[in-house]
Amino acid sequence: MGEQSDSVRTAVFGSGRGTTARALLDHERSGKALYRCVVVLSNRSDAGILDVARDFGVDARVLSPRDFDNREKYVTTLLELLSAYAVEMVALAGYLLKVPAEVVSAYAGRIVNIHPALLPKFGGKGMYGINVHRAVLAAGERCTGMSVHLVDDNYDTGAILEQVRVPIFATDTPETLMERVQTAERWYYPAALDRVCARIRAKNFWL
Repeated sequence: MGEQSDSVRTAVFGSGRGTTARALLDHERSGKALYRCVVVLSNRSDAGILDVARDFGVDARVLSPRDFDNREKYVTTLLELLSAYAVEMVALAGYLLKVPAEVVSAYAGRIVNIHPALLPKFGGKGMYGINVHRAVLAAGERCTGMSVHLVDDNYDTGAILEQVRVPIFATDTPETLMERVQTAERWYYPAALDRVCARIRAKNFWL
């Protein structure tokens, strides 16, 4: 993969198929990315995102709080893993666990998430994947979209960095709407991360 000497070392967290992660890695492979994915982490050993990582020659790791006796050991191990890879930025790509507050604090202004709706609408605990699109259609919305935001101590409440609107059609089902939003995510998330990387290199964080 192409790599700039000043690329921001990035960990990608995900729990699902890895479609968003693949888009991020495709962008990196183009040689135009300002980030370099050094590790992909999932809380599920059967997550497709791990196979995506291996396809691109990126280290794939599994770390779940269920595998630890207590929360402190889990958080310590997670922080040590990120330190071992010298991670500078964390990009969430369909990660279904809440990021521990200690990690959010350690990487303040450098943990980014993508959400499949126009926050603050349709955010919060349980609002992920197809659940979001069902809620959007049930509410009679005429437009939806995607939001790129910083991660804080709550679900989907961090500062919004960018939003892109996606139309809703009368014939849409949750599945067709999800596919249209995911297409937008694959286009815009890599570029949004590049802009975050530029601020990191300029030491201009959102604090």
